[in-house]
Formats: sequence, structure tokens, C-alpha cells
Amino acid sequence: MKSYTLKKVNGTPDWSAIPAVEIDIPYGGIGTVQAWGQLAWDETGIYVNLHAKEEHIRCEELEPLGPVCEDSCLEFFIRPTEALNYFNFEYNYACNVYLGYGTGNKNLIRLIMNDQKATFQPKSYKTEDGWGVTYHIPYTFIRTFFPNFEAYEGLQFYGNFYRSGEKAASPYGMSWNPIDPSGTTFHCPAFYGQLILGGE
Repeated sequence: MKSYTLKKVNGTPDWSAIPAVEIDIPYGGIGTVQAWGQLAWDETGIYVNLHAKEEHIRCEELEPLGPVCEDSCLEFFIRPTEALNYFNFEYNYACNVYLGYGTGNKNLIRLIMNDQKATFQPKSYKTEDGWGVTYHIPYTFIRTFFPNFEAYEGLQFYGNFYRSGEKAASPYGMSWNPIDPSGTTFHCPAFYGQLILGGE
């Protein structure tokens, strides 16, 4: 199991000062895309920055809870406690999100939030060789499902980063931590990496 320590920040992070991890374990073949993930935290929530080196960015899904995994898609799944319940955040370049909650694909509850853009503040951006997306996961949202969740330095929880793109020019999936041995789904919370809330 890989681990990642989140740097504590004071407001919006300077991502150039935050360590990145490679999303580099391929599934279904080896494509041309490279991807990275970064996390930080403060007293309000967890900050996420995902970016990909990807020449052809597919962005066609604009409907709520549409299959953004068919587009060029960057994903962060977070399991806030020892329980296997997790949230999946899947974003395409249009900041359309596929958001769910559960313990796996078969019982995933799809979450439609009228105020999701105000809640998570997603922003996409282009780079010279690809794209990325940033957003903020407030603890108030996490506590909707985990009322006793408290963030503090040293807290350990779990998560994984992914890149997908089933209909993109490079359709292969990638992850930070290995997925389940069957290699069939990203929705495998028992196989997430360890996340630790660190200091400044």
C-alpha cells in the first residue's frame, strides 16, 4: 500500500509547493497519457489537484451524473474512515462530475447536488501539454455521511487517484495504488492507499 502525506495549508494551496504522486499503474494497455495527483488540507476541508499530460482531450459529457469516465477524466476516491464506505469524484474538463457514495459499484448511490459547484468549487485548466482540475471537499460535506469525522494532524484515512477515458484517444485506465487483483473496477475501497494529514 502506497501512502501520501497531505501538507497543511492556509487557504488555497500553492500547488507548486505540494508534492505530487504519479497515477501510473496501467489497465487495459499502455497509452500515451501521464497523470499526477496532489492533495492538501486546512481547517475547512481537503484540496485536490489532478492533472494529465494528454494531447487530445475528450470532453463531451455534460449531463448530470453522465458517464464522464468515457471522456478524458481525472478521479479521486476518498474513504474517510476505516469503514469501506467511500466517495468517488470523477471530473472531465467541463467540470462535470460523477459523484457517488457507497462501498462498491453494485451499491453506489449517485449523488446529484444542485449546489455542487458552489460546494466543491471545481476549476479546470489547460497546460501546454494537457489539462487539470482542482476542487475542494469541505468537511461539512463529509460529515453529511460521517457525522463524527474530525480532521487533525496525524489523521489516517484512505483514497486513490485514477485517470480514465473509455472513449478518449488514449482509452486506458491508470491508478496510483493497485486496484483489486481481478483488475476489473476502480471501485475497490479495500485496496486504496493510505492518506495522512501532515503539518505545514
